[in-house]
Amino acid sequence: MRMLLPIYILLMIVITVKIISDFKSALGQGSFLYKIFIAALLPLILSSCTSRLELAQDIAFSAHSSERKIISKPFVITVFEHIKNKGKPANIYIEGDGFAWVDRFTPSIDPTPSNPVALKLAALDEGENVIYMARPCQYSKMSDAEKPCEVKYWTSKRFAPEVISSMNNTLDEIKQRYKLKEFNLIGFSGGAAVAILIAAKRNDVASIRSIAGNLDHEVTNRIHNVSQLDGSLNPADVARQVANIPQHHFLGKDDEIITAEVYQSYRKTSGDSHCLRFSFVEDASHENGWDKKWKSLLKVPLYCSN
Repeated sequence: MRMLLPIYILLMIVITVKIISDFKSALGQGSFLYKIFIAALLPLILSSCTSRLELAQDIAFSAHSSERKIISKPFVITVFEHIKNKGKPANIYIEGDGFAWVDRFTPSIDPTPSNPVALKLAALDEGENVIYMARPCQYSKMSDAEKPCEVKYWTSKRFAPEVISSMNNTLDEIKQRYKLKEFNLIGFSGGAAVAILIAAKRNDVASIRSIAGNLDHEVTNRIHNVSQLDGSLNPADVARQVANIPQHHFLGKDDEIITAEVYQSYRKTSGDSHCLRFSFVEDASHENGWDKKWKSLLKVPLYCSN
């Protein structure tokens, strides 16, 4: 039954957003009937959001991680933490873009992932200090922040300067709270872009791993013939700044979203690539198959060649 839950949640979200879109077109966003319709549909929307949070809590709590909300203006960042040895390095998992779009033209009403890949991988990590960071607006209620998240922060501005600054400040808070010395950043999909953009601003990042990482979103969007992310920073633009940090980028052999071309573009802009490694992973697509491979992939050594 639990295996079917993410599919059910995703289906309910898609249906809900489509209904809202159709009614908005038919009635007009400001009409009285539209407002009544939204009020009637609100319980269904909240139920869907709650289900995705409960799924994340089940995954995190099974790995003995505790949930915390960190205020990092203008956002509130949800983290799940498993700290055994304060003062030592920590593995930081950064979630992907989540449920950002219903289809090519319709943004979702809530980017909370129905399949939290990075959280699942964090739950498999047996390290002493393991911390999962959701992205802005994921797992967040309206009451968590001074004002509700805007759709632009999980669409065109998902890597905006204020987003990266908020995530970076969240790391600062975590570092101070647990007296951590350094971080190993691990990002899934768009979370890999966040990891690289954060690393370019810090001097305490010991390594970077990406899983199906969107390392150059300009190339990714061009491949898929979709609009560019206006207002977002691009990790490829800071590739040279993190070129001396040991990195391993894992790409699913069956991934149709992030292709080898994306990595090659990032590698080219890095200039010196003596710290970069890349591997295709068999039986892995963009979101699926990683949990079966992760414990072995995590053991792959990271280093810089001479």
